Amino acid sequence: MSTEELPPRESMEFDVVIVGAGPSGLAAAIRLKQINADLNVVVVEKGSEVGAHILSGAVIDPAGLDKLTPDWREDSDCPLKTQVKDDRFYWMTAGGAIKLPNFMMPPLMDNHHCYIGSLGNVCRWLARKAEALGVEIYPGFAAAEVLYDEQGAVRGIATGDMGIGRDGKPKDSFTRGMELLGKYTLFAEGARGSLTKQLIAKFALDSNSEPAKFGIGLKEVWQIDPAKHQKGMIQHSFGWPLDLKTGGGSFLYHYDDNLVAVGFVVHLNYDDPYLSPFDEFQRFKTHPSIRGTFEGAKRLAYGARAITEGGYQSVPKLTFPGGALVGCAAGFVNVPRIKGVHNAMGTGMLAAEHVAAALAADRANDEIVDYENAWRSSSVGKDLFLVRNVKPLWSKFGTVLGVALGGFDMWFNTLFGTSLFGTQSHAKPDRATLDPAKQHAPKNYPKPDGKISFDKLSSVFLSNTNHEEDQPVHLLVADMNLQKTSEHDVFAGPSNRYCPAGVYEWIEEGSGPRFQINAQNCVHCKTCDVKDPNGNITWVPPEGGGGPNYEAM
Repeated sequence: MSTEELPPRESMEFDVVIVGAGPSGLAAAIRLKQINADLNVVVVEKGSEVGAHILSGAVIDPAGLDKLTPDWREDSDCPLKTQVKDDRFYWMTAGGAIKLPNFMMPPLMDNHHCYIGSLGNVCRWLARKAEALGVEIYPGFAAAEVLYDEQGAVRGIATGDMGIGRDGKPKDSFTRGMELLGKYTLFAEGARGSLTKQLIAKFALDSNSEPAKFGIGLKEVWQIDPAKHQKGMIQHSFGWPLDLKTGGGSFLYHYDDNLVAVGFVVHLNYDDPYLSPFDEFQRFKTHPSIRGTFEGAKRLAYGARAITEGGYQSVPKLTFPGGALVGCAAGFVNVPRIKGVHNAMGTGMLAAEHVAAALAADRANDEIVDYENAWRSSSVGKDLFLVRNVKPLWSKFGTVLGVALGGFDMWFNTLFGTSLFGTQSHAKPDRATLDPAKQHAPKNYPKPDGKISFDKLSSVFLSNTNHEEDQPVHLLVADMNLQKTSEHDVFAGPSNRYCPAGVYEWIEEGSGPRFQINAQNCVHCKTCDVKDPNGNITWVPPEGGGGPNYEAM
């Protein structure tokens, strides 16, 4: 059977189809059922289970949970048990750590009301609540195609076919995907969602917004010596090991039973093609003030994920005929706070309320313009507006002056409701910021010691990443010749370094360098889709259930 002879898909009809079982998608599903228990709502999730692809710091502002399910603190099943008790900020140098006084921080940066935990486990808990309300959740099915009606409105999605071989031909195990049709479809795919990209392009949703901006976040979970554990203590830092013109920072969160989440974020507008975010993260853990925490400890988990960083001015138009974007698919992360869960849930609920109103008015497959008109005046819009200049100021003026100006701007916005800087612009997309390799020197990163620092492959092993090997490669290179003449010859193959999972390699052969894609290693961070200097790599969903299987990230 050839792909041209595939049987038609079976279809199922719902009131609302939601793509993605993250905090925004699940919040939308729950809110819809809270408003009208008779609504038929389905959530499709590409991970093998809810939470399998969820990765976040995570220090969670409970504002979203308080609105969605106010009694969550009394729910013994809720996995958020550790409240922030000690909130620290550091400026890191190669040999020391300078603690910044908390009184210098704008009030919105205070974390004492927040909770530390696993966002993946929070999503598992929310999924149980959604199912108890009657929401249908289908994990292990990747939304691979947007479906449109004759007028061009979104009418749902199709899940990917299963059992396609590497050669593109159906295998004996072939199973056709399903069509999930809805009166409205909400896209809650997270940062750099594959279908969201298509929708933004088709409907020109970004025509009046600044370029989307991203970072890469890398995270490990460790179980440490109880004597070193400081439950409820969090610290954020910036500076070393990054240079002063490269944006980024780190976090260290103590929570639950002797667990520590350690992470590192690098803004993807960096210019040095030899920089490796993964190796900078491993180097960070060797800092004299950090290393002792992990000596004699056990590393339990590793993962990586792109983070939306454009903020207020980069949010695209959220609505189009038949659907809307919610959560990090549209980019609602508060960058200086390193928090997006509360805003993801907030936009999920806001969209649900407007969709429910449209359904109550017997509407279908039209544009929910009221949601688009409402978000900037909502708590989400107000949250992002106060910090809108932090990222562009940091990018323009570097870490020292840029962070100082960003802090001043947050204070000024908080006190006076306005900014002396107006609303700053993001200069260009992250893929356009790399310099040619000849302008930089290669970096000699320390070899991992296998105790505090590690290599990529042993780290990927901890992510429980798995893909069916005999399937089409889900990392699509549009022009392989361009990859050689530009990505390799001009930029010295940065894909080998910006990828945190060892997916890309340039292998020298007698006939010249060959670009190898180890797709089975992919942790679905989507950094390649953001940072390839020519926009030549496109991430598309592999078979449903493939990718990382994070247990408590």
